[in-house]
Amino acid sequence: MTLPPKVTDRAFARLSEIGASAEGKALRVAVEGGGCSGFQYDIKLDDVADGDLVLEGAGEKVVVDEVSLPFLADAVIDFSDELIGARFVIENPNAASSCGCGTSFSI
Repeated sequence: MTLPPKVTDRAFARLSEIGASAEGKALRVAVEGGGCSGFQYDIKLDDVADGDLVLEGAGEKVVVDEVSLPFLADAVIDFSDELIGARFVIENPNAASSCGCGTSFSI
């Protein structure tokens, strides 16, 4: 059984701050081949598509396509606001290693 990813309250709050749902958009978290470790995350505001897993909170939506879902099983989607920058981050228990940039990983 594949456990869906979890989305933190902080991530939903950031989506609310930027007005994602007011624009009719959701945060799309996808996994693509590439990057320096074999796979990379693609995180962007997008429309909800057929077949997407939709995670909802605070009136906002995060979507994951069915191909990316197994790679994100039991992951945590969060928002980080640090001196070096603010960004959505993925804590992925499926990743065997990851790149220093945090957007590339291997399984």
